[in-house]
Amino acid sequence: MLYIALYMASTRTQIYLTEDQRDRLDELAEREGKSLAALIRAAVDEFPIRSAADPGKALDATFGSAPNFEVPSRSEWDRG
Repeated sequence: MLYIALYMASTRTQIYLTEDQRDRLDELAEREGKSLAALIRAAVDEFPIRSAADPGKALDATFGSAPNFEVPSRSEWDRG
């Protein structure tokens, strides 16, 4: 996915980093031989993947939260 981003038009964006964040990114950029911008673009590409909802965790967190819930019989469903 990173290769696609390299060929797409880019928009200049300014962000503020703490001194510690900038130092860590600078060290990583030097180790990996990448630019700061490339590291940030890769992180932004990865963020939605890592922060996506996990259906299993959601089910575990809500299982049994409505113990008195009753499902109406099929004869009561609106077939509209």
